[in-house]
Amino acid sequence: MKKLLLISSFLLLCISCKKEQTQQPEANVIGVVSENAMVVSAREEVSEIGNLILQKGGNAFDAMAGIEMALAVAYPYAGSLGGGGFMVYRLDNGEIGTLDFREKAPLLATEKMYLDENDEVIKGKSTLGAMAVGIPGNIAGIYASHEKYGKLPMKDILAPVIALAKKGVIVTEKQELRLKKYRDFIIEVNGDSSLFAKEWKANDTIKRLQLAKTLERIQKNGRDEFYDGETGYKLVEFMQKSGGIMTKKDLKNYQVRWRKPITFSYDDLRVISMAPPSSGGFCLQQIMKAIEPFHLDSLGHNTVQSIQVITEAERRAYADRNYFLGDPDFVSIPTETLLSETYINERMSTFSFKKATPSSDVSHGVIAFTESDETTHYSIVDPFGNAVSVTTTINGAYGSKLYCEELGFFLNNEMDDFSSKPGEPNMFGLIGAEANKIEPQKRMLSSMTPTIVEKNGKLFMVVGTPGGSTIITSVLQTILNVHEYDMGMQEAINQPRFHHQWLPDTVKMEPDGFSETIRNELTQLGYFIDVSESIVIGKVEGILVLPDGKLEGGADPRGDDKAVGF
Repeated sequence: MKKLLLISSFLLLCISCKKEQTQQPEANVIGVVSENAMVVSAREEVSEIGNLILQKGGNAFDAMAGIEMALAVAYPYAGSLGGGGFMVYRLDNGEIGTLDFREKAPLLATEKMYLDENDEVIKGKSTLGAMAVGIPGNIAGIYASHEKYGKLPMKDILAPVIALAKKGVIVTEKQELRLKKYRDFIIEVNGDSSLFAKEWKANDTIKRLQLAKTLERIQKNGRDEFYDGETGYKLVEFMQKSGGIMTKKDLKNYQVRWRKPITFSYDDLRVISMAPPSSGGFCLQQIMKAIEPFHLDSLGHNTVQSIQVITEAERRAYADRNYFLGDPDFVSIPTETLLSETYINERMSTFSFKKATPSSDVSHGVIAFTESDETTHYSIVDPFGNAVSVTTTINGAYGSKLYCEELGFFLNNEMDDFSSKPGEPNMFGLIGAEANKIEPQKRMLSSMTPTIVEKNGKLFMVVGTPGGSTIITSVLQTILNVHEYDMGMQEAINQPRFHHQWLPDTVKMEPDGFSETIRNELTQLGYFIDVSESIVIGKVEGILVLPDGKLEGGADPRGDDKAVGF
């Protein structure tokens, strides 16, 4: 009897997709399937709030507002009132668009603000503490989205979020490990009396009472409470006291941008993704158009040849990204040329299955860019047929580690996503150029890739992920797993992933995900393989429209992620 119970328990774990990643993930794993609506996010409490809003008659944009704020409560690792992000949407009538609520550089920011007298980067200045903070866009983003497309009163949307903040969130085992990993940095910046300086353990409950008070003021006074009200004034006072350069004028001047999405075809798919200052859609188009002629389905899933094709396309796209891309409000990007079939084919003309292409052969000079892995993503499909894909971030884990006790949230360290010094890698190893240099009120370059996919003119997929520079490649592989290899959403997400970003010239592979034989063959072809035990490539949140019209939500088992629908 005990044996039967153990077998049953194992099957239940497989069905709910909570099993650990193995070298060959179980085929035909099905995610959460629902009839009407689906929400997938980094925490169960957050997905439940999004689902509750939809059940009360709200739409995807109402759910977006609730989820964004709930992430600040339940997932401070990457969610905060002190961050920013990007939204891609598709309405039930097929209308598409994007919202850019990325952080901006303060008015007092300067090109060399992170360099010493010898023009060398001052270690930690762009990553830890008040000088690392960009002007937050999250509150402006949810209010702009809600004003244009929302249905329910914001008061009702924020009510369950405030209740969650007061009730508290139970610490998971993975959260305990994250807090332990970054506690010393949090103490370094805030002192040992800070809320998150405490040694929180799994099953503890963290109540966010100060954050609840801040949310109540925003609930009462709206967007302006954050940018031109008591909350904003307290934030600026705190930032200046902490040694930062944020001013009241910075907050009052902050505006979102509605931007035209990147759209392109791949076989019978239409891919809709984020345009600059995100590099996500741009690179996704370059990579997918580069690999389209190679018929990946024939090469096989995660075979040496399919890995070669994808890696070489990634290598070339990231080299272009790091040189040409930046905030389109500040720099001119040769988009038409870089996304043309002629240019992409020319870039791939040097590819050979016989050997790896050295990254130096496809470069535009010695340039670098780095980006945090600690972003978060959520995907939504509502009962009305609207779809929303949102990636949001405070950049590093717990952002700049600077925590405003009075307001109850962490501040981002998004300034590190600029090129502190052209040619100098940032905290995540990406190299940046002049196009992404620091300028007042400029938005920093990003890899965030919130994406929606249509098939035959109908909604097919909503997908996105955190992961810094690995975001683009994680979204790519998830789409390919579904389209090329006929996987469901959960099965596609569960697959082991690999990543190449031009520099460093290595293929990162998730541990235990690829056989020694495959790694050896790639090494013999000239690829440098990195299978460090700590590598986690993305935490994808996806929704797939099934042939019968039902929705399959896939939540990444690499985190505490959860799909909830009805």
